[in-house]
Amino acid sequence: MDIAIIKYNAGNIQSVLYALDRIGAKALVTDDVEAIRSADRVIFPGVGEASTAMEYLRTRGLDRVIRELNQPVLGICLGMQLMCRHSEENDTQCLGIFDEDVRRFDAVGENFKIPQIGWNTIRDLKGAIFEGVPESSYCYFVHSYHASLGGHTIAVTDYINPYSSALQKDNFTGVQFHPEKSAVVGERILQNFLSRH
Repeated sequence: MDIAIIKYNAGNIQSVLYALDRIGAKALVTDDVEAIRSADRVIFPGVGEASTAMEYLRTRGLDRVIRELNQPVLGICLGMQLMCRHSEENDTQCLGIFDEDVRRFDAVGENFKIPQIGWNTIRDLKGAIFEGVPESSYCYFVHSYHASLGGHTIAVTDYINPYSSALQKDNFTGVQFHPEKSAVVGERILQNFLSRH
């Protein structure tokens, strides 16, 4: 199986490679359009800032390529946020694959730290990506922005308010948490993604 990890100016690619290696999978890190289009699976990771990431994608034509992909695509953290309609982070128009908007956590009067860093639960799990994953499993999060709840929500996490910790539309899935850092649960999610038909 050919797995492409989209290369752009965002972090955490190495940890994704390590996680795939642990489950016996190899991936190519690339920004080559044809390599991405021809891959069996595409992973769109990211740790970074929305507007500069979108600018990088646009200048290389990768924004259009990602929207047109037909194989299973997994967005992780910023990758998922960029697949949404709009992000409050520097008022960024994103890819618009998911109808949901991305907003900054509002901790006014709350006892919560921003960014959310650490383990939190995922609930109301739907779809093949969560096959064999128990309700209220713990996953690892690092983020200041979150996707709103909507028609594409397939997992919910509570931090200050409920938000989408996973989204799905057609062949596109996004997760706000880091499966590559989420131990056994994360490995199961990555395996489910790789085995998806």
